Amino acid sequence: MILLKLASKSLLNRKASVLLSLITIAISVMLLLTIERVRVQAKESFAATVSGTDLIVGARTGDIQLLLSSVFRIGHMNNGVSWQSYQDISNKKGVKWAIPLSLGDAHKGFAVLGTDLSYFEHFKYAKKQSLGFKEGHAFSHENEVVIGSDVANTLGYTLGDEIIVAHGMGNTSFHHHDENPLVIVGILTPTGTPVDKTLHVPLIAIEQMHQGKSDHAHHEHHHDEEVDLIGEPTQISAFLLGFDSPLYTLQIRRNINNYKAEALMAIMPGVTLRELWGMLSIIEKLLLLFSGAVLTVSLLGMLTTLLANLSQRRRELAILRSVGAKPWHIFSLMSLESLLISFSGTVIGVVMSYLLLVIAQPLLQAYSGVSIHLTLLSYYELLLATGIITAGWLVGLLPAIRAYFYSLHDGMSIKT
Repeated sequence: MILLKLASKSLLNRKASVLLSLITIAISVMLLLTIERVRVQAKESFAATVSGTDLIVGARTGDIQLLLSSVFRIGHMNNGVSWQSYQDISNKKGVKWAIPLSLGDAHKGFAVLGTDLSYFEHFKYAKKQSLGFKEGHAFSHENEVVIGSDVANTLGYTLGDEIIVAHGMGNTSFHHHDENPLVIVGILTPTGTPVDKTLHVPLIAIEQMHQGKSDHAHHEHHHDEEVDLIGEPTQISAFLLGFDSPLYTLQIRRNINNYKAEALMAIMPGVTLRELWGMLSIIEKLLLLFSGAVLTVSLLGMLTTLLANLSQRRRELAILRSVGAKPWHIFSLMSLESLLISFSGTVIGVVMSYLLLVIAQPLLQAYSGVSIHLTLLSYYELLLATGIITAGWLVGLLPAIRAYFYSLHDGMSIKT
């Protein structure tokens, strides 16, 4: 207890150099924990976006491109799937449900998704949670729209408001469908997925908005074709499939990939996500390497500071020896000082990490769809923090050992 009090006062006596060490350690801890938290929760957020879907089917393209465009609304689909093929595949033995998806339109930067009522019944997110309504209900008419929670919050929309959908994705709109206003009849509960940033309309509404717009066919759109006689769309972007048994998944996937009517492909979301993370693993390693390098530099800076101050403290150590302190007391004092610096720097770094996440949380949600949850430190994060504190203490052992030998060399043996 006396040593702890003495170490604290000694550190307060050297405010400037100690503060510099604290700041560098805190920044490195902040970077390390923030990168780790974003990395883990980005994976969880992506994995939670679609749950319970066995296959995603679309025009033949790259696996990752199909996943990103159909589920995460990232990128564009070059081709679509004919409605006839969708019906043929969705009626095959073993298919429990199918959800058609038609993408390519936008409203003030938010994606518009054409689908049917099966979307609200069978689409699952997180741990197979169903979609719920914060207000209103699902669409029942071609001029009705159901919006995600982020759309409602950002644009201030409420039930009954009329909106206009436009050609083109993102903030770029090529043509506004002013003659086809849509009425908001439902607002979905927050999900932490791209659903929150999406407007959902009936498939037939997409077709009717584009009927007769052939003069705009050169725009980035793939479903502006005429509506058929029974009011069904002629083409969709992709569709999701769920099966009665997992045994059907590989069999029907093989059949779809060899489908003769048109060039289609089927992917399993979980497998494709693992491929995506495999591609991005080098970026993860570089980020962790960068934060590790910053931590190493900060610990070396602390070591340099302690060693530089050591020669100036020989008089102080000699006085401590003169009043009865033994060499191991000096060693314990010096090592305790390095432990206090590393512990305090780590605690400050954890606090700074949480503050950074609070600031970055809405930005990550808005621009990347990644939902960050402010939870207590995980077991792995606690291990990282403990490792940093231990590393700081080990680094401080070098000046502590030197101080031990200084005290022996400087004499002043204690009489017993």
